Amino acid sequence: MAYTTIDNPGLFFNTVLYTGNGSTQSITGVGFQPDWTWIKDRSAAQNHMLFDAVRGVTKWLESNGTAAEQTYAPTLTAFDSDGFSLGNSGDVNGNSATFASWNWLGANGTASNTDGDITSTVSANTTAGFSIVTYTRTASGSDTIGHGLGVKPEIVLYKSRSSGSWYITTDIFDGSYDFLTLNSTNAKANVTGASAPTSTVFSNTLFGSSEDFVAYCFHSVKGYSKFGTYTGNGNADGTFVYTGFKPAFFLCKDTDNSNDWVMFDNKRDPHNVVAEYLRPNLNNTASSSTNYMDFTSNGIKHRVNDTWNNGSGRNYIYMAFAEAPFVTAGTKAAGTAR
Repeated sequence: MAYTTIDNPGLFFNTVLYTGNGSTQSITGVGFQPDWTWIKDRSAAQNHMLFDAVRGVTKWLESNGTAAEQTYAPTLTAFDSDGFSLGNSGDVNGNSATFASWNWLGANGTASNTDGDITSTVSANTTAGFSIVTYTRTASGSDTIGHGLGVKPEIVLYKSRSSGSWYITTDIFDGSYDFLTLNSTNAKANVTGASAPTSTVFSNTLFGSSEDFVAYCFHSVKGYSKFGTYTGNGNADGTFVYTGFKPAFFLCKDTDNSNDWVMFDNKRDPHNVVAEYLRPNLNNTASSSTNYMDFTSNGIKHRVNDTWNNGSGRNYIYMAFAEAPFVTAGTKAAGTAR
């Protein structure tokens, strides 16, 4: 599913590694002013910290739990033209600790959206198929919210800014409308009482009370992002997943069984085989005990029999973002082997 083509994915997504200094510092090298920054301490058991420009700096949510949004001044203090600035919080800038940050470009601004039952505030990057949405749910039932993309999102990740799970809703499983929870190992289940997203709105049905929410919405863009499913083969000569680009980031989960989410990127492992993983549903340190996969010029080649990513006959959902397209819009080869 492709609606446009991106030849330079690094203008819209980038992973940046850094070392904390226990004081203040500005992290550069992102290549743009991010609107969504996800930070994880690789060297200690710290929470995943998710910040975005719509909710505002110093406010974070944890992907590995159900806690309410927290505000703490010495965390992420600014979204800058080439990265972000940090205070002295050990969660994001502990002295000598090593961190990974994953950064996405929205609109570098917001707009009011009245497409749904609920007026939302949206930072939508229609070129990159990504939007950040905040809104207040005012009643129980199937409330609809405008996402600003103009194309139906394949993935909607949303959470109450009060206590509650992270829900991922999608209809990429043969058209059924399902959900998973990013903060847990639960298998997918059907969404009931609501319709799948449209080109203008998505539904919020998994909470029944009046609360403030944030949502991150995605659709695939040729040369930049791909959201889909695959089936593992339980073999070291593992399943190949075609994305149409050399990946920079890959997140996957076994959808039929209780299993962890796992995430990989091209900065923690700049050369094949890709081994270092983090689990967004846990606060664990990074580990590289297994050679999981290769990032190829046009997709993912799994390299292990492991239930996290390539169990025999197991079905998986994935989210992938690009380092380089396999072929550019001008049909020039761009992706190269690692």
